[in-house]
Amino acid sequence: MVKIKRSTSDKQAARKHVTRRGNPFVRTIKVLFLLCIAFVLAASISFNLYLSSLPPIPNLDGWKPNIVTKFYSHDGEIIKTFTAYTYSKVDMKNVPQDFINALIATEDKNFYNHRGFDLVGLARSTVNNVIAGKVVQGASTITQQLARILFLSNERTFDRKIKELVIAVQIEKTISKEQILEMYMNNVYLGSGAYGVEGAAEIYFNKKLKDLTLPELALIAGLPQAPSVYSPYNNLDKAIQRRNQVLLRMYKMKYITKEQYNQAKEAKVVLSNVPRFYTTNKAPYFCDLVLSELAELGFDETDISQGGYEIVTTLDSKAQQAANEAIIKNLAAYGLTGNHQQAAVYSFSPIDGRILVYVGGKDYTKSQFDRVQAIRPTGSAFKPFVYAAALEKGALPNDLIEDEPITLGDWSPHNYGNKYRGFITVHKALTVSSNVCAARMIEKVGIRSVIQLTRVLGITTPLAFDYTIALGSNGVKLSEITRAYGAFANGGYVVQPYAIESIKTSRGKLIYKAPKVKISHQLSYNTAAVMTAMLKNVIKGGTGAAANIGKPAAGKTGTTDDNRDASFIGYTPHIVTGVWVGNDNNTVNPKSVQGGTIPALIWRDVMKVATEPYKNTDFDYPTIELLNIEIPSVKTDEENPAEETKNRENNNNQNAEFTPQGTATSPSEVLKSFKQKRQQQEEQNKPTEIQIVAPAPEPETPKAPVPVPMAVPESLQ
Repeated sequence: MVKIKRSTSDKQAARKHVTRRGNPFVRTIKVLFLLCIAFVLAASISFNLYLSSLPPIPNLDGWKPNIVTKFYSHDGEIIKTFTAYTYSKVDMKNVPQDFINALIATEDKNFYNHRGFDLVGLARSTVNNVIAGKVVQGASTITQQLARILFLSNERTFDRKIKELVIAVQIEKTISKEQILEMYMNNVYLGSGAYGVEGAAEIYFNKKLKDLTLPELALIAGLPQAPSVYSPYNNLDKAIQRRNQVLLRMYKMKYITKEQYNQAKEAKVVLSNVPRFYTTNKAPYFCDLVLSELAELGFDETDISQGGYEIVTTLDSKAQQAANEAIIKNLAAYGLTGNHQQAAVYSFSPIDGRILVYVGGKDYTKSQFDRVQAIRPTGSAFKPFVYAAALEKGALPNDLIEDEPITLGDWSPHNYGNKYRGFITVHKALTVSSNVCAARMIEKVGIRSVIQLTRVLGITTPLAFDYTIALGSNGVKLSEITRAYGAFANGGYVVQPYAIESIKTSRGKLIYKAPKVKISHQLSYNTAAVMTAMLKNVIKGGTGAAANIGKPAAGKTGTTDDNRDASFIGYTPHIVTGVWVGNDNNTVNPKSVQGGTIPALIWRDVMKVATEPYKNTDFDYPTIELLNIEIPSVKTDEENPAEETKNRENNNNQNAEFTPQGTATSPSEVLKSFKQKRQQQEEQNKPTEIQIVAPAPEPETPKAPVPVPMAVPESLQ
């Protein structure tokens, strides 16, 4: 075969031929690209022609806000309405130029150069959002925001964005740029009930807008993006950070000098002492909680306030009103009328988790600080968790425990009034709230066991690994400790509280319904039953007697050192309520302020109303026999048994209110059994010092089969 060599010129000619023909795939891509460009141009031209043909909006100059988003209680009462009842128009001539500059720098820097929408801003935000993988930057102009405020809902849909753009163009055709700015500033929601910039100036600074300083104007200009997040009443640090961002943008756009920027960003925020609210709000602290839940669902405050939604909450309006009134009445009765002297109430259903009452303070207009979420020492209200941990490890309510001074390391707790009772039953130790017995109990069961129990019951606040937590030395949120008590009420189940039942749009479309409540079984049924029996006695004749509502209920008082904090946490089969009373400045309260006084009285007033629908329903627990056994002192008995018996009889007369549910064995028989037990342990070379003696000499009742807890919904049984 003859090989034919092509010349160099032939190869070059071949290459030129291939180049002229091109790659078929590349040619296809080019054609598609050109077609896409042509389509985009055609669509853009068509859309622009459509926008150009849009008519102006009639009577836009005389428009006033008609915002109708409402929060409803579970029983159908309106508890908050987002409506600008005191709407007042501010003229552009009274708006400082610094505020106009701040608003434009923050919200729409190309405001004077676009016709309702900003294509450059839209492209920039799209790129940033794609890079971030989520929505991190919006592209709505001031005109688009005004269109949404005036005419549209806040549904986050493509259809709504198109409508927003179309109406923005119509607005630009109808009124001037100055009129658009004026209308926007008069109607934008700026948090804390403020509609419009004039209202915001009054609410946050108690001034007219024209009298605000540069840093104050910048703070307000930074609010439209997220009114709740940046409200100085909700989070001052974030408000300052946002204000400084606005100032930086003003400096970069040369609206202010470097010297002005440096001075303004260092300025302190001086807020109005008594903010005035332009909205109806019967449960302001609760509504703040609802707003936070809505934020978790993807709504921002502007969406909510201007979206015309119907939001049904879990609140019991009658019980809420009773709580508001009970706080004012009972604090005043004890002379606690200062602004720093406060109270909080939190109530929820241990069955389905609905939050029924939520009061974070006595006057929201004077303080928006939510004391339901404040971390405060609980005092003896923490003791039930120590006893519950002991029951989980096998202790019994009729076991004997020594109510005498004890030292654990360098800690020597003492009882209130230095009163000690010798050997008493576990249930009575809780009823009389013995400090030394609680200390002995936590030593017996271990600190770790107590902390682990509180964790599974829903208390997330850090707890010190220290014996003193048995007396409530550690701070805990009222919402968390109240939730934890719910496990005593419902057979050992932990329920996740919630505030929102459902959300409907302005057109009646249901867009959210609360999912099934989260429930987990964390405490044995038997422990829940025994704890309820013991805590019933606290109300029947113990430290919580003032909380008696005339129907089955259980609870525990709590008072910290120097009466700084006082609380009462209690429950019925259907409702758990926690009450805290104390001072914001942590000063000492009068000795008369204890858990069994104001907190118990507030609890009683609230629960009388809240439990009305449930009549006198008792807990669905088996009967727990609680014996009234007490030995004042082993030493006294050895010296003079007759005197010991006499002292016991006198003690019974003095404490007649501590009514047992069973019949007590005679003290001498109990003492005899106790001595025999100690002798047996000595023979077995066991420690002779016994802190918890079990069992007491009553016959042991066989444990009943564990039934399905009465508070668990039928579908979950």
